[in-house]
Amino acid sequence: MNNSDYQRVRVLFADQLNLARGKYLPASFARKGAARLCVGTYAVTYSKELVPAPGAGLLEGLPDIEAVFDPADLRPGWEPNTQVALADLEYHGEPAGLCGRGALKRAIEEWRKLGLEPMIGMEGEAYIFQKGHEGGWVPYDTPGAFVYGTGPFVDPAGLIDDLWGAAHRCGLPIESINAEYDSPQFELTLAYTDALKACDDFFLFRTMAREILYRRGYLLSFLPKPFPKKSGTGLHVNLSFRDREGHNAMAGGTEPGKLSKLVSGCIAGLIHHHEALGALIAPTVNSYDRLKPASLCGYWANWGHDHRSVAVRVSGEGGEAARIEHRTPDCAGSPYVVVAAVLQAARLGYVNGYDLPPPETQDGLENVGTDRHIANSLGESLDHLEQDATLTDAVGRLLVENFIALKRAEIEELKGKDPAAIFDYYAPYL
Repeated sequence: MNNSDYQRVRVLFADQLNLARGKYLPASFARKGAARLCVGTYAVTYSKELVPAPGAGLLEGLPDIEAVFDPADLRPGWEPNTQVALADLEYHGEPAGLCGRGALKRAIEEWRKLGLEPMIGMEGEAYIFQKGHEGGWVPYDTPGAFVYGTGPFVDPAGLIDDLWGAAHRCGLPIESINAEYDSPQFELTLAYTDALKACDDFFLFRTMAREILYRRGYLLSFLPKPFPKKSGTGLHVNLSFRDREGHNAMAGGTEPGKLSKLVSGCIAGLIHHHEALGALIAPTVNSYDRLKPASLCGYWANWGHDHRSVAVRVSGEGGEAARIEHRTPDCAGSPYVVVAAVLQAARLGYVNGYDLPPPETQDGLENVGTDRHIANSLGESLDHLEQDATLTDAVGRLLVENFIALKRAEIEELKGKDPAAIFDYYAPYL
């Protein structure tokens, strides 16, 4: 399809709640490369309550903010005659401190000053629901599902075929899709690439996948723990760096006993800021139903070599495939904020020479080598984040303060609610 065949542009950005906000613009109007909207978007909770969060302008007349994009850099969309623009937010012509994509760009630039280009691979997990006889959401009927399953026994309605085809048409690079441990759970992995493109791709893929399945009558849910007695769903963030010559800067530096300064520094930063990171990378009340001991979710502040019961896993692959993997995040967070926070924590460890604790050598399930762990609730995680001024300043103080205010309100909205009510609260959005 030629550009002249597209009638409209869908301008999108991820807000603090990881909602795909934006506007449809006629193609002719989109040539301006900007869409104005109310900054009060950053004052709204999932239940549409308004919160006087820092930077959201609720008590200052709710002024405008601009979603700015390059009209020459539009992407094919999944809706008829529609292209997609990924926007950065500006306020009075300057980058807006509330913008998660802007926070990621700052993190990338900090690493570039060190001569390194962050590279990211994202593995997301999700459950699929279908409509039940009484009209509510029930698990997608996949009676033959099994971990690493493929084909009609794990996906009898061919939903993954729909997603694969749409992703191909939209230029979203899938690396793999398979059934996960519990039914009807799937792992959705996109190709490894530079950090900004990885987050752009994952944000669009998540939005596209949810919308396509919803039109077919299904709900793709990235809620961290939709079923109390089934596995949670995470977002594993794989991290490495390209040096000035284009090679993997972690190559040769991930072997046991031979960690490079870069690898050990990154791990040390992620472990040092583990508790404070929790709020930004596991940002819902429901996230803390997933984050429990013995659940392979990165609960403990530990790391290990090719060990899936730790928070930071050093991959067993070496050479150009060498990388570390952060296993604590979930898909409820904006990928831009999640990756920005991970990159900044890793950078702080690298440049400040944080001490690296010894690797986890126990099973990580019933026996662990640390007593430090992620908080037991979102409220406690927010407390840790408020107390970590170093990480807050690195990610962006205004973004973090606004985030904390919105999440404190979210906690109040869900206080005393049972798991079914919590699912209903998040399900339309996550």
